Amino acid sequence: MLEFDDIQHILLTRAPALTGRYEFLSFREAAAGRAWLSAIKEKVHSVAAMRDNVEGDMRWVTVAFTWNGLRALGLDEASLATFPEEFRQGMVARAETLGDTGANAPEHWYGGVASPDLHAIAILFARDATEHARCVSEHEKLVAACPGVELLSVLDVEAIPPFDYAHDHFGYRDRLSQPVIEDSGEDPTPGSGAPLKAGEFILGYPDEYGVIADRPQPEMLARNGSYMAYRRLQEHVGKFRDFLRQHGNTAEEQELIAAKLMGRWRSGAPLVLSPDKDDPVLGADMQRNNDFNYKEMDPHGYAVPLGSHARRMNPRDTAANMNRRRMIRRGATYGPYLPDGAPDDGADRGIAAFVICGSLIRQFEFAQNVWANDKNFHELENERDPIIGNHDGTMEFKIPSRPIRKKIVGLPAFTTVRGGAYFFLPGLKALSYLASLNREDGVNASVG
Repeated sequence: MLEFDDIQHILLTRAPALTGRYEFLSFREAAAGRAWLSAIKEKVHSVAAMRDNVEGDMRWVTVAFTWNGLRALGLDEASLATFPEEFRQGMVARAETLGDTGANAPEHWYGGVASPDLHAIAILFARDATEHARCVSEHEKLVAACPGVELLSVLDVEAIPPFDYAHDHFGYRDRLSQPVIEDSGEDPTPGSGAPLKAGEFILGYPDEYGVIADRPQPEMLARNGSYMAYRRLQEHVGKFRDFLRQHGNTAEEQELIAAKLMGRWRSGAPLVLSPDKDDPVLGADMQRNNDFNYKEMDPHGYAVPLGSHARRMNPRDTAANMNRRRMIRRGATYGPYLPDGAPDDGADRGIAAFVICGSLIRQFEFAQNVWANDKNFHELENERDPIIGNHDGTMEFKIPSRPIRKKIVGLPAFTTVRGGAYFFLPGLKALSYLASLNREDGVNASVG
């Protein structure tokens, strides 16, 4: 059974927050970092605590650490060496594999997150603006009380209108297809697949092969934790809307182009089930909006192009080993809302998300390298994910149709990576262990 009282809430639950802040921290002194952790860990919600009082709570805190951050806290070299190589290297060193080149390269990232001095993140979600201000103020006081802990940067996140459903700045409905973990207490929606073994996402449990994968040591770190890939994607909304107008003569044609790029209408309705026109009722119906496949219902991509974002990032029954590739995504939009019809104001806006998985290399890096950026995915030739792929103006996007297909050449970049990092998300007992580390002559010991 899953130990809900030891798993950080973000792994299995979604806070009903409209706003929040990500605070990126550096520990100039190990003792200061441990003092900060000792205080803030008391504010971190477990899954059990979250579920017990989700209607009454107003703020939700998550903390996680880079590999350099674990070292800065005082974790010994023997323990540090037990973490996976990709986590030890960090996202910056994996840039080529992830497609983070050109405009997406780490040297262009914001807020110091590409620096080896990035040691921790505090994710502060709040139900409303008042609670957001209170949460931020309390954390500022905590950081000030821990000399040697430095705030590198912050990113405020906030839902954008309309507020009746989650969506990004391009207008696409979000949170439609998430895996369900076995014994989590949740039931998968039709078409979402059977619940997956906990070890695909949470350390210390059997995975889909029945194996408990290699885990960090000591054992306190090897249970109820996970890994998070942080991605900050700037969304070029003005460029996106210009593109739709360029390739669609009417509002209906523009909406169809947007749907073909994503694989769903912006309402969330899947093109497989509603190929010719939008169906907002279907898009909002979680019992129907995932109930489809590709192999039988759309093998040639006449409804959903083979290279569309949804088909790439969740190939469903057209890819092998899918149960070992699924990922949990959390996050929010940042930046001001750009109303329909308004000219591009040049503001920075986009999505700041966390991809949570048991293996960064098998799940997140595979998705980025193969699904998002492989130009020959599905033998398409010269295509990448039209939404999140690395684009330099030379890629194409093909829309299959009878009797002839449509090919769009010179696809622009609709998103640009503005930040990223790999984090270890410890269980609550592991947080206490890390807070109690004591470094003396290079040797760690637990105190108390």
